[in-house]
Amino acid sequence: MTDTPLTLTHPDKLFIGGDWTNSSGSETIQIVSPSTERHVGSVASATMQDMDRAVAAARQAFDHGPWPRMAGAERAAYLHRIADEMAKRSDDFARAWSLQVGMPFRQSSASAPFMGGYYRYFAGLAEQGFEEVRPSAQGGHAIVVREPVGVVAAIVPWNAPLATLSLKVAAALAAGCTVIAKPSPETPYEALILAECVAAAGLPQGVFSVLTADREVSEHLVRNPLVDKVSFTGSTAAGEHIAAIVSGRSGRITTELGGKSAAIVLDDADVGTVVAGIMPNLVGLCGQQCAAFSRILVPQALKHAVTEALSAAMAQVTVGDPFEDSTQMGPLVAQRQQARVLDYIAKGRAQGAQLVTGGSRPAHLAKGWYIEPTLFTDASNDMIIAREEIFGPVGTIIPYGSEEDAIAIANDSDYGLSGGVFTQDPERAYAMGRRIRTGNFGHNGRVIDFTLPYGGFKHSGVGREGGVEGLHGFTEIKTIFMRTLPAHLQR
Repeated sequence: MTDTPLTLTHPDKLFIGGDWTNSSGSETIQIVSPSTERHVGSVASATMQDMDRAVAAARQAFDHGPWPRMAGAERAAYLHRIADEMAKRSDDFARAWSLQVGMPFRQSSASAPFMGGYYRYFAGLAEQGFEEVRPSAQGGHAIVVREPVGVVAAIVPWNAPLATLSLKVAAALAAGCTVIAKPSPETPYEALILAECVAAAGLPQGVFSVLTADREVSEHLVRNPLVDKVSFTGSTAAGEHIAAIVSGRSGRITTELGGKSAAIVLDDADVGTVVAGIMPNLVGLCGQQCAAFSRILVPQALKHAVTEALSAAMAQVTVGDPFEDSTQMGPLVAQRQQARVLDYIAKGRAQGAQLVTGGSRPAHLAKGWYIEPTLFTDASNDMIIAREEIFGPVGTIIPYGSEEDAIAIANDSDYGLSGGVFTQDPERAYAMGRRIRTGNFGHNGRVIDFTLPYGGFKHSGVGREGGVEGLHGFTEIKTIFMRTLPAHLQR
């Protein structure tokens, strides 16, 4: 097992507005390896006073500093420098993900080099500018301007900490906002490495802060009236609590929350394609994915074949040390998460679903918060395992009769984040996609692309991240009416 702590320049400090500074308190956040259960490091724990310091620095930088007043192309140059610095730290980012979350290092090291792409993409959008000239029905011209929303609190979860953070930070910085990043206490390392990259890129004072803190201190940040927008990714319960706070003071908010996504297998689907499309989206990250294909809707005629194929694929998954090359699935993030998943498995069995494979800790792993890839069949959509987000590698096969039945089952959920259909007919796939109430939908698999909008319907969140829409989420719209256009907009 490789759980050597990372080497950080300032693991005992907070990054407030460009300066590494001590916490005003004496508490620390302890990092525990989910694969070995051993203590592997600690970081500073911010207090409410520290949060107020960060907000004050961000407010000063936004109201009086150069950042929001720069042209988009000027800010883009800084974002490109951040991406350059991130490229130098790819191995650190990869090791941090594997060390804290248990993501297989072979997978984390393959994805880490691409994380700078978030910053380059939004830099490209910023270079296009934030002004659009339209004709006015009253005569003259209207200049529709997108201006930065202000001070942003970016609060992210532990499952994919760098990707979720970069999706917010890159877009917010490109828009001209100042940002306070608050990582999960389980996974502070990526945010601290990113802070080192931002410092090396030379952003103006006050523009970016990283505060590692517990959840109580995070709520203090959310309640601060000087924060203009909160961008939150995490559980539905936490997100709706935060939304109530922020909306109560007319603050802006974007939330990307939980899911209970349905993979709809149609009668013409190729079983091999079904397995290839579902497996990474069910056991990847040990199932700790908000967009996991956890409900598998199968026509009666294919139920046996799909069940057998998925069961066999799950039984072949190598579970173990994330730093071993052969490992395909690591542990759950924490002991509480392991207990939660085991409790859901027990509820599934108690309600009459048939356990096909998995269901317990792997016998060969005495240490670490591991769980076997688990598959239920003969379930109904009213069972707890089909209604609630498990956040573990647990799939539930639900048989259906007609296509109309499948649509009704897929839509009968409090969530609406993702989903997909498996069919060899693109016409049927598109028609199905238009009828399922989710923010994202795939054909023969799932795609998450930061250059395109991502978010959910219903209790899966409000707003979109990624793409042009994600950039626009960090802006306010102003319309300026002009009889004559200023010189830089005349063509």
